[in-house]
Amino acid sequence: MGVPLDDVVVIQPGKNSDEPCVVTVNCPDKAGLGCDLCRIILEFGLRITRADVSTDGRWCYIIFWVVPDPRSRCVNWESLKNRLLSSCPSCLFSYDFSQNSSSPSPPPIYLLKVWVVDLKGLLHDITEILCNLELSIQRVKVMPTPDGRALDLFFVTDCMELLHTKKRRDDICDSLMTALGEFCISCELQLAGPEYESLQGFSSLPSIVAEELFSPELSDKGSLHPLSPDMSTLKKPSVVVDNLLSPAHTLLQIKCVDQKCLCYDIMRISKDYNIKVAYGRFSSSEKGLQNIDLFVQQKDGKKIIDAESQAALCSCLKEEMLHPLRVSIVDRGPDTELLVANPVEVSGKGRPRVFYDVTSALKALGIIIFSAEVVRHTTEKREWEVYRFLLDESCELPLASSKARSQIVDKVRRTFMGW
Repeated sequence: MGVPLDDVVVIQPGKNSDEPCVVTVNCPDKAGLGCDLCRIILEFGLRITRADVSTDGRWCYIIFWVVPDPRSRCVNWESLKNRLLSSCPSCLFSYDFSQNSSSPSPPPIYLLKVWVVDLKGLLHDITEILCNLELSIQRVKVMPTPDGRALDLFFVTDCMELLHTKKRRDDICDSLMTALGEFCISCELQLAGPEYESLQGFSSLPSIVAEELFSPELSDKGSLHPLSPDMSTLKKPSVVVDNLLSPAHTLLQIKCVDQKCLCYDIMRISKDYNIKVAYGRFSSSEKGLQNIDLFVQQKDGKKIIDAESQAALCSCLKEEMLHPLRVSIVDRGPDTELLVANPVEVSGKGRPRVFYDVTSALKALGIIIFSAEVVRHTTEKREWEVYRFLLDESCELPLASSKARSQIVDKVRRTFMGW
């Protein structure tokens, strides 16, 4: 007998407003399930403060303690439950645990064209509306015009998988027009055509900038600005491998600075490395630090014994925890360009809400975005999602000064990390 559908995902609000909500998932296991669930939770503007993960390889039981992002609007808990349910293998029927976990077909890409009055902070406002409407932004192209308007092109997928219906498309356009009011001139939503493919390349980034931005060993010199003084003293992450405590599993003991995407990052790395997490505990943050214990196995069900495999996994975990995104400010001819890059999952999915966080940081600093785009870039070892923002020189900060540039990088990092 399976678990009743209502018991697969249970969301329990905190007893008081300052207490986290508890999200419990109880379902058959599948490869990468923890990563998929963390991604969905992040897409709803929630931060995972604690987590317990337990699975025998056939069935899993996961508990998340989550709190809303103060910048986000009210969370649609019912929609969150439905999204989490959609990611869980079926519990109501006989489930074949030996089946191959083949990747589902990628969702269709739709093009949202929004003509707006070019106003400071409006790009972030549109992004926030799209996130609340459960649209996932895949690419962006913002094109201002000399007459004070801007054409914003958002290539999106629908987390609700309803964009094929006219009602869903009309509801999205109506919501945008209503929320933006007089600042929205027109809005169109249609299936994307060849124009989406034209944004796949990334050939205009100077090689010297690309080399520094994607270097495995980040430097605080040059365009990659150092952390502010209070951030630069933060403890670097440590990963200890223990093969003695458990007869069947390798124990990874991780200590690192807490940040809002930490649980997702670690589960993403586990998924990309084909590491199975049999048991994991993400403890509550103490003085800004997290202690994480993971009992893991390789895909073949064996411990991680090989020294090179251990070193590669530990190195990747440390790098992603210390620099989950790369931020750089460079000169692009006479203009100033902000570059934000983050690694893409092996499945091809980019990190949730990056565009939301970056535009939020720039809006808070009073910086006008002249143009923006999101593209992909491939290095020797991995694929990256790169966000490019041309900054308007008429903003309050003197963009040519190193102090102002460090302030921008610092604000983007802090917003992204949830600090």
